[in-house]
Amino acid sequence: MSPSESHELLLETTLELIDSLEPLLPSTFSGAAGAAHRARAAAPRAAGGAAARWLPVLRVVPQLAAPVLPVHRLLIESLRRAAPELEWRQTYTDLEVDRGFLENYAWTELIGPRAGHPAAELAVGLLLLGPHTTYPPHRHEAEEIYLPVSGAAEWCAGQGVWTRRAPGALIHHAREEIHAMRTAAEPLLALYLWRSRDLGQQDSLVRGVA
Repeated sequence: MSPSESHELLLETTLELIDSLEPLLPSTFSGAAGAAHRARAAAPRAAGGAAARWLPVLRVVPQLAAPVLPVHRLLIESLRRAAPELEWRQTYTDLEVDRGFLENYAWTELIGPRAGHPAAELAVGLLLLGPHTTYPPHRHEAEEIYLPVSGAAEWCAGQGVWTRRAPGALIHHAREEIHAMRTAAEPLLALYLWRSRDLGQQDSLVRGVA
């Protein structure tokens, strides 16, 4: 399978997963599946490989646990093929977070302005966290949905308690809501959806929050 074919398979599987989520999404994400399909259709087919960027956390991709749901398994299988061809990013620098976090964290946008799709208010991507890693408290104006696909992790919003969320659990963060996540022995792969008129914004770390 060529790099472009691997990328296309990952995009198609991601759209299939979003389709399955549509009945479960909050009202503010109504029509997200249709918006994702329209953005995908409006962009040229990915060439694959042109924007590839390797980050240390990609070492855990082969270790991602096989989920129960077939669409989740297919997403992981297609990610394993496409991972070397994707543009993996990090929001923070080593002046803001420690080196251990940067070696266990990355995200990639599959649908949205960073991926060359003219989506007006929706971005879709994947977050990858290595084992025993805490994503520190942060916030952003964009409203957010997370869906863990592989790996159980703990999530915390606002001043709430840490709660273990298994793959398949839908996690919703309101605009500007402080949130954090942490893994245990297994890495985490999560699908994310961002809804905002400013999809180019950056997260902001929140200091002094446990």
